[in-house]
Amino acid sequence: MRGQAGLVLIALAGSLAVTVAQQPSNAPRATAAAPAASSATPEVRSKLVQGDVWMINAGFVNVVVQVGSDGVLVVDTGTEALAPKILAEITRLAEGKPIRNIVNTHAHADHVGGNVVVAKAGKSIIAGNFAPQAGAGAANVAKIYAHEKVQLRMSEGEGKQPAAPTAALPTDTFFTKRFDLYFDGEAVQLLHQPNAHTDGDSIVYFRKSDVIAAGDVYINTTFPVIDVQQGGSLNGIIAALNRIIEITVPKDKQEGGTYVIPGHGRLADEADVVEYRDMVTIIRDRIQDAIKKGMTLEQVKAARLVRDYEGRYGATQGFWTTDAFIEAAYRSLSDGAKAGARQSTR
Repeated sequence: MRGQAGLVLIALAGSLAVTVAQQPSNAPRATAAAPAASSATPEVRSKLVQGDVWMINAGFVNVVVQVGSDGVLVVDTGTEALAPKILAEITRLAEGKPIRNIVNTHAHADHVGGNVVVAKAGKSIIAGNFAPQAGAGAANVAKIYAHEKVQLRMSEGEGKQPAAPTAALPTDTFFTKRFDLYFDGEAVQLLHQPNAHTDGDSIVYFRKSDVIAAGDVYINTTFPVIDVQQGGSLNGIIAALNRIIEITVPKDKQEGGTYVIPGHGRLADEADVVEYRDMVTIIRDRIQDAIKKGMTLEQVKAARLVRDYEGRYGATQGFWTTDAFIEAAYRSLSDGAKAGARQSTR
């Protein structure tokens, strides 16, 4: 095991008895609700990371909470099934302070499923006397921030996943590369990472606390989850990981300093993200080379190009198997190569 930073929250990671690999095998994409494989309700626990930022682990997903003088800001709300327990933990941490803002890092149900419950328990900074009739309702819920593509995905639904209820949708969207908030005495930056896990991913950087909420562009429990249907790509994942590495600054001997909270898995620092980025880059280069040689998807699978990493990140059953990752990576790289060829002929 690595040094001090690797020990932080390792006990919390041990609570991940319900993993992504246990999610339903017939799920079409990374939108699984609480896994049906376990009859026990996952434990919800929290840990102060640093500054004003807390990490809440709810089964197989992480929720991030900033608590300060202005109130509470929540990054992702977990699954619908666990929303009441997550809200109870947020309320305990808040110590009477109101939930003001919610940020959704992307549109998948395991990260936005609790939006209705958490937003309803919140209170906007909007004063009700601005519009006594229409404004009263808006003043009694927390604002939900997200990239505009998150709102689009949630509004439309996909496959067996229905459209989200109106109360769950983002109330404030942005379309730029960066959206800034100032809350609880610190700058909070929402940084759009295009075509990574999906097409609407954002990482959330708490500048004073020096903590990044990465959403699912960085997870350390499996190979990267790439939702090709929602615009995800392997190269986009690598770009997002590089963006995180650009921001992070280690404290000493590549340990500590800026902490990174993944969408799934244990708390990390820069060295952890670098290790994961290097792994993904090596795999990208191998698959890309195979595509250039004309290898089919089945040939790439048979070649076992990720065998040296399967023991740590692979799975043969469940929602996100090694084969599912290879297929998504192959498809996104093939599509990217075709797009590049089209550009070169113009």
